[in-house]
Amino acid sequence: MNKQSQALRHDMEQLAHDANALVAATADLAGDHVGDARKRLSAGLDRIREIYAVARARTVDGSHAADVAMHDNLYQTIGIGIVAGALVGFLLATQTHCRRE
Repeated sequence: MNKQSQALRHDMEQLAHDANALVAATADLAGDHVGDARKRLSAGLDRIREIYAVARARTVDGSHAADVAMHDNLYQTIGIGIVAGALVGFLLATQTHCRRE
C-alpha cells in the first residue's frame, strides 16, 4: 500500500474509533435527539464498513486480475514495455539533438 492509502485507512479507522467512543459515551444520556443521533451514527458507521469492505475486495480482485493477465501474456507485456521504452527514448533523443543545434 502506498502512503496515501495508508493515511486514508488510518483516518477512517480513527474516525470509526472516535464515533464508537462517542456512541459509548452517550449511552446513558436520555433524550430523543441524542438517541436519534446515536442511531444515525451507528448506521453510518455500518455503511462505511460495508463500503470499505466492498472497495477493498474490488481492489484486490482487480489487482489479481491484472496480475493473472500479465502472467498469461508475459511476452506481449515485455514487448509492449520494450517498444514503449524505445519510443520514449527515441523522442527524448531527438528533442535533445534538436536543442543542441
